[in-house]
Amino acid sequence: MSRLPAAQRREQLLDVAAQLFSEKGYAGATTAQIAKEAGITEPIIYRHFKSKRDLFVALIERTGRQTLEQWETELKDTEDPGARLMKIIGDNPMVSEKGRAGYRVLLQSISEVDDALIHKAVSDHMMRLHAFITREIERAQEAHKVTTRFSAGVIAWVLVNVGMGYGVLTAMSVPGHGFDASGVHVKDVLARILVGRDKQKDAGNGADTNNNERFDPGSSQ
Repeated sequence: MSRLPAAQRREQLLDVAAQLFSEKGYAGATTAQIAKEAGITEPIIYRHFKSKRDLFVALIERTGRQTLEQWETELKDTEDPGARLMKIIGDNPMVSEKGRAGYRVLLQSISEVDDALIHKAVSDHMMRLHAFITREIERAQEAHKVTTRFSAGVIAWVLVNVGMGYGVLTAMSVPGHGFDASGVHVKDVLARILVGRDKQKDAGNGADTNNNERFDPGSSQ
């Protein structure tokens, strides 16, 4: 059994737990299994987390932090508010390679909704994501890229709801979901409704389409 610095060991345990929870479910995965996969003894887990529930909550919190960090990295070099919003629409963390396991764990909190600690962690997670998206929409509205007919807050909830639904269907491996027969994807529809981006129409009008590319959903699955 190798010795790791405390912070590194904690991250390792979160990584292992995320994988096991996503495979076996919160109820099905045990701390004994987590310890075995991590190559440690079970008591070491309790040096870092008081219980399996605390480990589960820590995973939810880490998933939220990673999502915001991922978006901030993606948006770092993009100034145009419309383009920034399009990147958020096209970068659903629930289906990204890095975020998939964490969000499959988060979805299991549905069965733990009566647990006050878990419920708070999930609520805080969603409110932070909503606040981030709301700020981006407000920025786009100020630049006249997005309609002001509806508040930035409710538009942000539309994106959260659609993104969660798409993520759930992806996790369930529903074949062909999200596309129509012509290959148009839900991301294209959202971008067109919110930012008015339509590559084919713009190309037909001779407009500059450098920033109007249709999304490639395969890049985030």
